[in-house]
Amino acid sequence: MRRSIVWFRNDLRLHDNEALTDALGHNDEVIPLYIIDPRTYLGKTCYGFRKTGPYRLKFYMESLHSLRQSLIAAGSNLVVREGYPEEIIPQLAKELGTSFIYCNRERTHEEVLVQDNLEKALWSIGQEIRYYRGKMLYHTADLPFPVTHCPDNFTAFRKEVEKFVAIRKPFCTPESITAISDEIDYGEIPDYTSFDLEKEEAIDSSSSFFHGGEAEALRELKYYLWDTQNLSQYKETRNGLLGRDYSSKFSAHLSKGTLSPKRVYDEIKKYESEVEQNKSTYWLIFELLWRDFFRFMAKKHGNKIFLSSGTKDKEAPKLYQNKTLFDKWVQGRTGIPFIDANMRELNATGFMSNRGRQNVASFLVKDMKIDWLWGAEYFESMLVDYDPCSNYGNWNYVAGVGSDPREDRYFNISLQAKKYDPEGKYMRHWLPELKDAPLEFLFNPFKVDPGDYNHDQIYPNPCVDIKHW
Repeated sequence: MRRSIVWFRNDLRLHDNEALTDALGHNDEVIPLYIIDPRTYLGKTCYGFRKTGPYRLKFYMESLHSLRQSLIAAGSNLVVREGYPEEIIPQLAKELGTSFIYCNRERTHEEVLVQDNLEKALWSIGQEIRYYRGKMLYHTADLPFPVTHCPDNFTAFRKEVEKFVAIRKPFCTPESITAISDEIDYGEIPDYTSFDLEKEEAIDSSSSFFHGGEAEALRELKYYLWDTQNLSQYKETRNGLLGRDYSSKFSAHLSKGTLSPKRVYDEIKKYESEVEQNKSTYWLIFELLWRDFFRFMAKKHGNKIFLSSGTKDKEAPKLYQNKTLFDKWVQGRTGIPFIDANMRELNATGFMSNRGRQNVASFLVKDMKIDWLWGAEYFESMLVDYDPCSNYGNWNYVAGVGSDPREDRYFNISLQAKKYDPEGKYMRHWLPELKDAPLEFLFNPFKVDPGDYNHDQIYPNPCVDIKHW
């Protein structure tokens, strides 16, 4: 009997799972495995932030429970272990007499180190890894250029791949999986609150749109496309700030792999044929292309995405590591209502709109002159939909050291607030202390007479050294 391990990583689903599909096609028995790596779940970033904050911890544990239930329904189960994959997998492989390890390949530094060390350990017992790619629309082998020649400009990349490359069809969900024949301890899935959370990291589950798991992901896909047909207005609503429906809310599911981008693409094409095809239906595909682009940039440039000089090898203007100012940004206490509202939302929910992310990142770098790596690492800790390629790729972009073709791109926060929150509803929602402040004051807090509202009392010593006020 031939048996192998399927190591689930950032692909916590049964649908469109190439590693699982291939393993089932070439083995009599597969052992589904997930490893809770303390370096990821309990580790700290370079600047001391928790690598995986409470919102993402909760989402991950929910996703594991969902995966286990799906596997049980198919006749199998999920083996869960806590520790280092490069130690646990060879030991388990030796005990169970497996032939191969099937898994998705990751491309960023920490994950690559684990892969390399695991490969060396497996070679010592005569086994090896078979790698797959489950987080992208495009396969590297299908590109019209080698990854080393991938355009550093998104528009050039998009035009090339859209013109020459077809999206592969997603793999089907397996109907049944042979039960594991050996007696084995499947292991417990811990509660997210068991991960040494600080008191201030307690979260309100009702404040988040995101609940982990493949079943939830597929429900969200059905809701956004078929139940509400919100897809037809996506291009017009995507820069919204309040509520569930202004954007798809697929990002966390795409990040942890509870939803396949090819499945999203396939459903969009079905929607276009059965409901309508317009700029909005294309625009969601356009956003999926951005995800692929940042992953190809990470593969092409490697660790440069994590360095202050970015993928351009270009030193940004002098930035500072001023913790006092940075903490104002983190806490949503800069004195700039549009910035503070977005940061308060992030801290309260683990999520922030794309428009918000662009503005708070630009403000930190261009106005506060704070090291962009601090901001990127804080996002890494807090975002429920964190993905290293997209996160650091976007921060490279905003800091002027990445893929942005424009030099010195700058967001005028006052104009952005007027355009995207013209009635101040978003700012007042997340900053209840401003509920009685004049509307124009929300846009220009240091130019408009606040009347009876005492700005200095609410924001003592605000950050005011910014060029557009």
